[in-house]
Amino acid sequence: MTITQIRAGGDRNFSYIIADPKTGEAAVVDPGDPPLPEREHLTRNNLTLRYILNTHDHSDHTGGNAMLANSTGAPVAMHASARSRHDIDLHDGDRLPLGSGTLRIIHTPGHTRDSICILAGEDLCTGDTLFVGKIGGTGLGTDAREEYESLHGKLMTLDPETRVWPGHDYGVRPSSTIGDELRENPFLLRESYTAFLDLKKNWAEYKREHGIK
Repeated sequence: MTITQIRAGGDRNFSYIIADPKTGEAAVVDPGDPPLPEREHLTRNNLTLRYILNTHDHSDHTGGNAMLANSTGAPVAMHASARSRHDIDLHDGDRLPLGSGTLRIIHTPGHTRDSICILAGEDLCTGDTLFVGKIGGTGLGTDAREEYESLHGKLMTLDPETRVWPGHDYGVRPSSTIGDELRENPFLLRESYTAFLDLKKNWAEYKREHGIK
């Protein structure tokens, strides 16, 4: 599998094209609005779009769905709890065939109830669950607890060499690895949920103290 990161406009959004070069089948993750770079990449590389995948149901991640679906005929796949129109319901642990490989769906509620991450071999599209050195925004209630459990119970158990591809360019670099995030991400370095929540409550002050934008 190959993965191509595309700057998709919005609030420093990224979209991704996952492809199997052997068969030419591809999936687009969180297409931009409009999804012109994605369409150009598919055409230039003779790729057939098999899926349009959304990491969660926010307009900056779903805005290109309709245009891309209309021009390619590819179905839209989202977590089953997503409210936006989609063709395929996804659940935790689902595996979508793509060429000679598969895409593994990891349900990671927290930022939204329907948030998912997509694992393609050693590449992980994390949407707004995990950024480079940061994590997705939540309130301070059940959603924060769910995010903590998604991060530690699911993502941080993956191989440390797994490459992290976030939904926004919010970090010090546009990609990372699970191992780097375990070593460097201040939220993941907190030793308990209480400490994790405390950092969320005081994140603005922490950023000022450490020169984080």
